[in-house]
Amino acid sequence: MNPNRARAGRFGTALAVMLAAALGLSACGGGSSAGSAGEDSKLNVVGFSVIKSAYDDLGEQFAKTTEGSGTTFASSYGASGAQSRAVIAGQKADVVAFSLEPDLTAVVDAGKVAAGWNSGPTKGIASSSVVVIAFRKGNPKGIKGWADIVKPGVKIVTADPGTSGAAKWNLLAAYTQAAQGEKDPAAGAAYTTAFAKNVVTWAESGRVATDTFAKGTGDVLISYENEAIAARAAGTELDYIVPDTSFLIQNPAAVTTTAPAKAKAFLDYVESADGQKILAGHGFRPVVDGVTPGTVEGANDPADPFPTVKNLITIDDLGGWSVANKKYFDKADGIITKIRAA
Repeated sequence: MNPNRARAGRFGTALAVMLAAALGLSACGGGSSAGSAGEDSKLNVVGFSVIKSAYDDLGEQFAKTTEGSGTTFASSYGASGAQSRAVIAGQKADVVAFSLEPDLTAVVDAGKVAAGWNSGPTKGIASSSVVVIAFRKGNPKGIKGWADIVKPGVKIVTADPGTSGAAKWNLLAAYTQAAQGEKDPAAGAAYTTAFAKNVVTWAESGRVATDTFAKGTGDVLISYENEAIAARAAGTELDYIVPDTSFLIQNPAAVTTTAPAKAKAFLDYVESADGQKILAGHGFRPVVDGVTPGTVEGANDPADPFPTVKNLITIDDLGGWSVANKKYFDKADGIITKIRAA
């Protein structure tokens, strides 16, 4: 064989391999981390609407760390229940962040998230808040607590439990503050009936409820504390109170079974002291001890943004979500479902 032709053949083969490799890298797009393809540095986050600005900030700060260098994000936010169903139906997700545990459990049951998602130090809870009562600036209706919002003529805006996790937290807060947990179910049902009659908007999500209220609908908004803080920080004319009796909101997050290693690194960052301080800056209460929130713009007292709730009811007080979701929100027999349908 002609040695020049042989060398040319080998050179052509090598060139083809190099070109194929270059095209492969180009197809992945985005930045890449050491030892991983570019696609592994693009994380798909699917979350509930209220968490968007905080997770956008978390993603930006994570990308500045050594472990997160080069990471980019493709994110989708909406009503928690709808987002959960979208992931089950096949929407691409590496990290999921929902309003409440049943939405994540449904994804686990569909095989999209491993069963041990809640075995870490925070038990799978990435952010937390409490239910608050917000009202028009200057408090024209004289709202001082739960009793005032069920008076005749008071128009309530809240989210719809059929689509929104925020709505379930809100309605459990309304019910249990009257029922003293579950001690007096008749009082809880009577109060929630009066509450439902005063609702003028059942919004698709917690964020839509806030936007609806900000545009002039209603006298009272029942929402997350962080939503009220964020709205005020953005210039919305509203005031809010943290009632003496409220409900602890706990938002779960997890990585999916097909996620790259960097997804777990990002979630670890979210649940770290640094990540929790970022969340606190957006009005969420830290889920790990020892995090100093700093000044939180929009809070009633920016220097002391998260006051202690005198009587804070938790989902564990109701037997956990596996019990409470069926008892209160079952589509046929749930206590609150029936009240809304009446």
